Amino acid sequence: MAFDNVRLPEQIERDSQSFPRFQTTVTTLGRGAEQRNVDWMQQRCRFDISYGIQDEEDYHEVRDFFYARMGKARGFLFKDWSDYKATGQLLGVGDGVKTKFQLVKRYTSAVTYIRKIIAPVGGTVKAYVNGVLTTASVNATTGEITFLVAPASSTTITADFEFDVPVRFDADELPIKIHIFSAASIGGIEIVELPTRT
Repeated sequence: MAFDNVRLPEQIERDSQSFPRFQTTVTTLGRGAEQRNVDWMQQRCRFDISYGIQDEEDYHEVRDFFYARMGKARGFLFKDWSDYKATGQLLGVGDGVKTKFQLVKRYTSAVTYIRKIIAPVGGTVKAYVNGVLTTASVNATTGEITFLVAPASSTTITADFEFDVPVRFDADELPIKIHIFSAASIGGIEIVELPTRT
């Protein structure tokens, strides 16, 4: 799918509203019991960037960005200021053979949810083997790190990093009242996280 390796202006991203979401179908059975079917195993965030538009100049920047993406047609990167970095994230355990490890972020509350990171921010990834900073290359479009030498068996692989979210506009039209510009005159402008590539 068409994708542009660019981000919205930072002031727009910083004031946007974030809605992490899953999708679950709930069926009510006899006597009020429920059956829940998890439709999405991976979360997909939705964002409303209209909150970040404070003046006419901001709107023009978003309008130009929207036109260049052709509405929903082209994906782009977005910094979710409510969740954009990770520290000491466990990536795996060395076996003396494997050199590639996927960046992930873990969210733990009794159980752990693992989010695959596919858009790390360049220059922010630090990889560690048993707590020792180690040289590794990073694929900016997959989030996979590669060590020059396979980490030894039973060593712990961790990483610190920042990441962006691959997104697209959720509509092919941009809402605005033409006659008088104000931040309040803009309707919701939503973007949605693209499905994680497996």
